[in-house]
Amino acid sequence: MSQSRFHGRFEDSDRICERPGCREAGEFRAPGFRSGGFDGPGEYRWFCLEHVREFNAGYDWFEGMSAEEILNAQSPASGWRTESPSFRPTAGVDGMPRWADFNDPLDAIGARANGIKSRAQREAVMAMDGRFSRDEARALETMGLGLDIDRHRLRRRYSELVRRYHPDRNGGDRKYEKRLTRVVEAYQLLRKSSALS
Repeated sequence: MSQSRFHGRFEDSDRICERPGCREAGEFRAPGFRSGGFDGPGEYRWFCLEHVREFNAGYDWFEGMSAEEILNAQSPASGWRTESPSFRPTAGVDGMPRWADFNDPLDAIGARANGIKSRAQREAVMAMDGRFSRDEARALETMGLGLDIDRHRLRRRYSELVRRYHPDRNGGDRKYEKRLTRVVEAYQLLRKSSALS
């Protein structure tokens, strides 16, 4: 099925217009009875050009919504609080601000940017200390440790983070597996560091 220069027309279709009594080709799609979502793209109705124009003239996207839902859908910030990994309440586990704590998306973005900037500054300070390489400084940041570290404190922190993030130790919660992988890699790098006594 190819789309022609006429916007929205799907040619080479053997569909017939769904308007009762019309025998023209159904080359234009319109929203169906089931909208798109998690289960797939939804269903479409197919009309000829004349009847899709008629359908569009009477279509109400807000049909079935309450006044509050309509207001929220029209908001310029609509959808910014969508549940995604960055917006979940657990998004701040790596020391960054949690998106869910902000009412304004610009405040959330600013706080996140400041967190990233301060993290980069801390890594630079650790690397300039001379004892740690840039990779080791990043590993210290991942482990949530500062320059006042020794092997005993590193092992204690590693055990604490494994208990927090490993599914076998936290009740089967697998959502922290990527974080656990970063912690293990950081620990493996730091335990071999000559800077630790």
